[in-house]
Amino acid sequence: MSKTNAGYFFEDYRVGQVLTHATPRTLSAGDVALYQALYGPRFALQSSGDVAEASGLPRGVVDDLITFHTVFGKTVPDISLNAVANLGYAEGRFLSRVQAGDTIRAESEVIGLKENSNGKTGIVWVRTKGFANGDRPVLEYVRWVMVRKGDVTAPAPETMVPELAEAVAAEALQVPEGLDWSDFDFDSSGEPHRFGDYAVGEVIDHVDGVTLTDPEHMMATRLWQNTAKVHFDVTARPDEQRLIYGGHIISLARALSFNGLANAQLLAAINGGAHANPAVAGDTIRAWSEVLDTARTENPSVGALRLRLVATKGAPGALRGEDGKYLPEVLLDLDYWAFIPI
Repeated sequence: MSKTNAGYFFEDYRVGQVLTHATPRTLSAGDVALYQALYGPRFALQSSGDVAEASGLPRGVVDDLITFHTVFGKTVPDISLNAVANLGYAEGRFLSRVQAGDTIRAESEVIGLKENSNGKTGIVWVRTKGFANGDRPVLEYVRWVMVRKGDVTAPAPETMVPELAEAVAAEALQVPEGLDWSDFDFDSSGEPHRFGDYAVGEVIDHVDGVTLTDPEHMMATRLWQNTAKVHFDVTARPDEQRLIYGGHIISLARALSFNGLANAQLLAAINGGAHANPAVAGDTIRAWSEVLDTARTENPSVGALRLRLVATKGAPGALRGEDGKYLPEVLLDLDYWAFIPI
């Protein structure tokens, strides 16, 4: 009998199934440094221990996307090892901040299933929760994935598509305990723009671009212990190209968004997201954002911006064609809340 793990196929999932993911991972200053090297984010709160302390947070608070990628990576062997594509996100909330030295674990519950008409694949919805140092909640989100069937003759499960909120309500956002931006140092952050400087409907072209390479995305994917075959094995796709991990695109786009959103210091929630088209090495991506909403929080020094972040190989502001479908050059459409000083 084989001792190896071929991963879950679509017919292996059941609604209500709870998956406890291996392996807990302790984050270190080395992870933070490597993240900086891969993506180049410049947000002051995560770049400077002095800025973090002056904001009422501990030194060593890690970038929120490090938390996201670490939790996500834990889920891959059980959720998306045999995935065709990661399709989207919803109802994501950052519940508390992670520091270097924290140990992260994750678990997921299957909340929806739907076999595709081709009978060869199906969509699996899961709600994933990440915890630090045992049971402190740090992150939760829903994602849905298209997964291959191992046995195409296996009967289709009863279809259950979960009802998901369009966005996390502003009042449900978790402002970090102790956060105080009443005397925020805008000189250190690199831009003067604060909460009141952004208007709903405003579109921001982040100007800069980056060309994707296989070594960088494979290193990043290994960093998060993401074992999905399509990111490493050229025989896993008909075109024999490695698919760039969608989280790699998210982090690159977020880093690019610094130019125009330097003071959107902390991620608060992921309302929704779609990896609209695949990306491969050699693609050059740029990013633009649209302000979808603004909200004040119970903390008088902290506001929240609801932002659409788009990674694209095309022009800023272009998203969908006349048919309502994403343009082929659009790679990522991410709807999120971020905290910003008032």
